[in-house]
Formats: sequence, C-alpha cells, structure tokens
Amino acid sequence: MMKMSFTQLDYHWFQLINQYGSTLPILNPIMRLLASYAEYVFYIGIVIYWFTRHDDKRRMVAESLLSACVAVSFSGLLAHFFYRDRPFVTHHVIQLISHPANASFPSDHAIGAFVIATSIWIHRRKDGKLWLVLAAGIAFSRIWTGVHYPSDVIAGAVIGIAAAVLINQLFKRSSLALKWLTNFIYWYEAVESRIWRRNEAPQSSVNK
Repeated sequence: MMKMSFTQLDYHWFQLINQYGSTLPILNPIMRLLASYAEYVFYIGIVIYWFTRHDDKRRMVAESLLSACVAVSFSGLLAHFFYRDRPFVTHHVIQLISHPANASFPSDHAIGAFVIATSIWIHRRKDGKLWLVLAAGIAFSRIWTGVHYPSDVIAGAVIGIAAAVLINQLFKRSSLALKWLTNFIYWYEAVESRIWRRNEAPQSSVNK
C-alpha cells in the first residue's frame, strides 16, 4: 500500500470528518453554531471575569488578551509565508457556513479559543477544563463545516496554547513584566473607581 503524503493524509482526515455533514445532518445546526458563534462565548466570558473585580481574575484576563495578541500576530506571519487555500477552494466539500476564500492555515478561531481557554486553565483549573472542551468543539466544528483542514486547527491550538503558557511564564519569571501588569491594573482601577465605586474594601494587593 502506497504511503500517503502529509497533505494527502490531512485531506483524508478532513474528508472523514466533513462527511458527517451528510451522514449525521441532525448535528449540523450544533456544528454551525460552534463554528460561527461560539467564539462570542469566550468574549462574554472574558468580560464577565474582568468585571467581577477580583485581582486574580483581572490578571488572568490581561494575560489572555496579551497572549491572544501575540498568537494572532504570529498567525498572520505564518499565513503570509505559508499560504494555503481553504478546503472548499481546492476540493468539493460539504460547506455548511459561508466564509471568504482567504488563508486557511492556521485557524484563527482555534487560536483564539485555545489561547483564552489555556489562560483560564492556568489560573482556574476547574473553569479551564470547560473552556478547553468548548475550544475543542470549535476547532472540530471548523472541519465539520468545511472551512478548515485538521492541520489548520491543530496548528491553531498549538499556537494558542504555547502563547498562553509563554506569556504566563513571562509574568512569573520577570519582575519587571509583572510590575508593568500590576501597575496597569492599578491605574485602570483608579479610573474605574471614579465611575463605579466598590461597596466593599478594595481587593487590590498592589501597594498604592
């Protein structure tokens, strides 16, 4: 039996997953929802964590947003130097959602979901597990709906996880970076308190 190249293997796995759009159409509405709208759950979650006004959650949110910026910037470079067409451009696929025919590799949806989920998992393991499951669901749905190859979402997941871990380590190992972050949160809270006063004593542990 002839060995398949990486590209052939990637397309083979894409077909195995994408065909479920025809064989299991009952799940298509869920997959469309995950592929197109589940990312907004992450945005809402980040906002909620931030406005609980706890220092540990605000640091977590700040780390996740910075990690996302790093990961998306790296993704842009990869897409520029390693451009790859979407599956529906090159092949006949079961396409369940509309999408521009732009770069397929890596998946920005997978990056965004996994970078935030991993940042949450680092700080809050119980919450993070649920977010990671949702991130995996988004990544899988992007293949099911015909807009990404498996390697696109796997690369996106790896980039997102790596960025979250590296940024967390930066703040753990660099006192200067941590000081910058705590000062940013402190100055934000100084402005926020003028608009929205806390009912309880300030929770910030930063020396004022």
